[in-house]
Amino acid sequence: MTMYGQPHPPAGPPLVAVEGTPREMGQELGRRTRDLVERSLSTYLRRFRDDAGLADGDVLRWGGVYLGVAREYDPAIAGMLEGLAEGAGVRVEHVTALNARTELLYGTGYRDEGCTSVAVLPQYTRDGHTLLAQNWDWHPEQQPVTFLLATRDTEGFAVLTLAEAGMLAKSGLNSAGLGVCANLLVSDRDSGGKGVPYHYLLRGVLNAPRMSRALRRTLNVTRISSGNLLIADAGGEAIDLEVAPEVFGHLLPQDGLLAHSNHFQCPLPLRDAKVAASALTLLRPSRIRHRLEDAVRARAVTCEDVVAALRDHFSFPDGVCRHADPDAERDELSTTVYSIVMDLDERLLSIATGPPCEHEYATWRLDDVFTVDAKPLVQF
Repeated sequence: MTMYGQPHPPAGPPLVAVEGTPREMGQELGRRTRDLVERSLSTYLRRFRDDAGLADGDVLRWGGVYLGVAREYDPAIAGMLEGLAEGAGVRVEHVTALNARTELLYGTGYRDEGCTSVAVLPQYTRDGHTLLAQNWDWHPEQQPVTFLLATRDTEGFAVLTLAEAGMLAKSGLNSAGLGVCANLLVSDRDSGGKGVPYHYLLRGVLNAPRMSRALRRTLNVTRISSGNLLIADAGGEAIDLEVAPEVFGHLLPQDGLLAHSNHFQCPLPLRDAKVAASALTLLRPSRIRHRLEDAVRARAVTCEDVVAALRDHFSFPDGVCRHADPDAERDELSTTVYSIVMDLDERLLSIATGPPCEHEYATWRLDDVFTVDAKPLVQF
């Protein structure tokens, strides 16, 4: 497997596992990540002010709006956010504003973010399992305040997801075998106002017990921003949802493979506000397909094949495996902050910290993360 430099041991991000009612889980999460929440809040309050022109009073006002939205959209999400604020000792409006950072930041111009996601159906994998994976590209300063969040409610329903401090979801999987990956999209339909924030949608999918519920929680709501959700299921299906205010499109796998980056691929009535400026987004899905096509043709794709594709350096430093551009300003820096590969049948999540070419993956099994001495199983 080709790597850039010498791979580091698979330390991975820290794991925070909580159990109980939504409020109890939020309280424990807040207590255990208090310092990280304060750091993340400080970073985003600065970005809200400098990038979006929002004073703290504006942030609190909008945070109040999105708290009300959470209560309407999913009471479990609202309970966790309220508990998180209590445990971390911060205002709940600040916490809900963090979870709506896409809406608060990107409606008025934003810094470059690029992510590449891929799903492989079980008929095309060597062991007959559904695979879902992603490189998450974002500002390097957020890496130290990002961790793996595991939650298990009083009914035994569990979720394992990457999360920025103060937030509840990004890419992850649940005990029903459902997984989701996130990709930023930007359109001329995006605006401020009352609606379901993108990161609520991600948690809504992860809280869903089946695919049909996940689709309703994504599509049958009022949205105020654009975004992409690649959703796959251990039952052997995958679908990509491109959502924007009042409209949405969907993509299905071709030859068992579905890949997405940061531009709209469906013919929707909107103007893509990111595609022209985004680093290589038009080619990254094809690049993933090219790296996997031999294994797909043989119907023998493995996690190692997916990892090799996520380590691809075509058009370095802006490729699938993204590195810092030495010519970029500090606030413009974007690198692969984390890389994730999920086996939805086995409920396994493998994660590498930083560009995956330089790091091995640590693998967690969902059923094991709630044990006192939980440790990663394997790496590749």
